[in-house]
Formats: sequence, structure tokens, C-alpha cells
Amino acid sequence: MNPVSGAGRLVLAATPLGDARDASPRLIEALASADVIAAEDTRRMRALSAALGVTPHGRVVSFYDAVENSRIPALVASIADGDTVLLVTDAGMPSVSDPGYRIVAACIAEDLTVTCLPGPSAVTTALAVSGLPSDRFCFEGFAPRKPGERNRWLTTLVSEPRTAVFFESPHRLATTLADAAEVLGDDRQAAVCRELTKTYEEVRRGTLRELADWAVDGARGEITVVLAPAPPKQATETDIPALVEQVQARVAAGERMKTVVAELAEAAGMSKKDLYNASITPHPPT
Repeated sequence: MNPVSGAGRLVLAATPLGDARDASPRLIEALASADVIAAEDTRRMRALSAALGVTPHGRVVSFYDAVENSRIPALVASIADGDTVLLVTDAGMPSVSDPGYRIVAACIAEDLTVTCLPGPSAVTTALAVSGLPSDRFCFEGFAPRKPGERNRWLTTLVSEPRTAVFFESPHRLATTLADAAEVLGDDRQAAVCRELTKTYEEVRRGTLRELADWAVDGARGEITVVLAPAPPKQATETDIPALVEQVQARVAAGERMKTVVAELAEAAGMSKKDLYNASITPHPPT
């Protein structure tokens, strides 16, 4: 179903992480022309507008976690009446560990137009400067606050084959890194990115243990942590028959052998050629 013709739209707009010069011309135009601006922090939005030399034309409303649900019906109604509602958060892309997801879902349910002005994101910026593999990654939001929940979450990353990115507050950083070293191993590589794009930007790279020791002295500002993928598991002789069974079962179900072998061999830390040969070698009946 196509969005309602002639109706308004919700515009998600990425805002600078710290340097106002990173604002896109489209963001500047949208701040000046939107009928309604829904801002995570209205003071920060007005400060950004002033830095950009923009005077907002529309009505400004707050849109942060505690009021998000109560604000949605009126904003959706405004969009249905033909208004352009601009959603901005304090920094980066709305919906990425910030308000946005719920109003997007509400607009989609009402068949209203949702669009996006792309721009800065702490997730991809940290990933780019970390020096860790970036071909595959996952975003984990904020690290859990409670120790038990945090350790259970870290356990899920023990064998994670992708680089993981997550946010953490400065006053919990040292504890989280120490817990990570305990659960994931002292030698797991990581990067702590602090105050990205701002005057005091700092990127610390090293092992989890090194970073945990560094963080004990305290860190300030917005923190993004990038965690290296788990080292490949080395397959043993006893693992190979089980891997061969997986290959043969998936091929029988219609998957390409080359693709299946490459995926399983990488996860198991063994040669693709060896797994392929083992999978096509006839086995004597038992």
C-alpha cells in the first residue's frame, strides 16, 4: 500500500555528533521549513540551529524517552493533516538507541510517509576509526547496567563472529571493560572512542585488559566501544564428521555446497578445501 497522497511526512534527520559543520544542507533547510520539530532536547536543537544560523519556522516540541509515547498520537495526527514533522535527537541518527522507532512504526501503521536525511552516526564513525574488521558488524545498543545482565550479555559475545559496537556511559566504562576482559578474555582487541568529532576526541585501541586498566582513571564524554570479533574456533578431528553432516543436510535441502562449506569452515576455523573434500568423500557404511 502506498502512503496517503497529499498527506504530510515524518522526516528523520541525523544531527552532528559534536561539530556543527558536519550538518548537511538538507538538515539546515529542514530546520528552517518544518511545520513541527520534535527534538530529544529542545535546548540542544535551538543551540544547533543558532550555530547553523537557522531560525526554526515551525512549532518545537520535546520528544525524549519519558514523553515519547504520549507525544506520538498528536504528531501522527499533524502528519495526517499535511504537516512535515522533523525528528532530531541530541546527536546522530534518530532510532539508533534514541527516540524514533515508535513514531516510525506508528506512521507506517497509518500509511503515512516516512523519510530520512542521512548523516552522522556514532556507530559507523567509531567502527571506521577503530581499525577492527568492518565488513560485518552488529550494534548492541547500550551495555546493560546491572552486573548480572551485563555478564549474561557479554557471554553472548564470546563466539560472536562479527565486530560488535555498543555505547557505554563514562562512569560505568571501567567496570564494563573489566567484566568484558573477564568474560571474553584479556587479549580480545577493542577500541574505546570518546567525544567523536569533538575538540577532545580520543580513540584508545588495545586489548580489553589494557583498556580496562586505562579506564580506571576515568573517562568523560560520549563513549562508543568497538569490540573485535571472536577468534575463529579451530576444528578438531572429532568436529569434522558433525560438520560434514551439516554440509550434506543443507545441500540436500537445496543450498549450494560451495556456499555452505565456506560458511561452516570459516566458523570452525578450518580449511574450506579440507571440509569440501571430506564432504564429497564416500564414507563406508557403519
